[in-house]
Amino acid sequence: MPTSQKRLVIDSATQYLYIGVYEGAELLGEYYQKGHNDHSVKLMDELSKLFEKLSLRVDDLEGIVVGIGPGSYTGVRIGVVVAKMLAWSKNIPLYTVSSLAMMASGQKGKVMPWIDARRGNAFLGLYEVREDEVLALDRDQHTNLEDYRNNHESAQAISMGKPSLKPLLNSSLLQETDNVHAVAPSYLRQTKAERTKEDKT
Repeated sequence: MPTSQKRLVIDSATQYLYIGVYEGAELLGEYYQKGHNDHSVKLMDELSKLFEKLSLRVDDLEGIVVGIGPGSYTGVRIGVVVAKMLAWSKNIPLYTVSSLAMMASGQKGKVMPWIDARRGNAFLGLYEVREDEVLALDRDQHTNLEDYRNNHESAQAISMGKPSLKPLLNSSLLQETDNVHAVAPSYLRQTKAERTKEDKT
């Protein structure tokens, strides 16, 4: 992945909405705040404010990176939809990455990022974050949080984490998509509507 381009980074899969603008690995500006089920309201507003602050236009972007989940159904979908819309309308390359890898990217060493999925379960993954690389040590999954933590006690467990693009730039976890329209969120579990539909069949 080219390392000197201006890129927009979006992740809305967790309680914290993240928007960052980078030139290469250098952070030019960012927004990172806990939401109140209002990512759909905040995302475009804060994106506009950040672009205005940086005197930047969407046309100036040479790449968009979006976290595709897992996480909240509504939250994940909002970030993915906005990233796809911008990438398609302006013909900007779109890169996807796990939102859990994004959470881990701002840390060092072995990291276990997790997102509450209720009833003792979590969306979680296991990563090793090096100076210039993020490695996946296990697949992202929806599983019992306590059991997984007990089996990976050497990993730093985090439930929030501001992303850092630098270690992701050289990572194979960052994937450029050939078809913007085919990009879909990774939920790792069925939505309530899907579970209800299956129960009725």
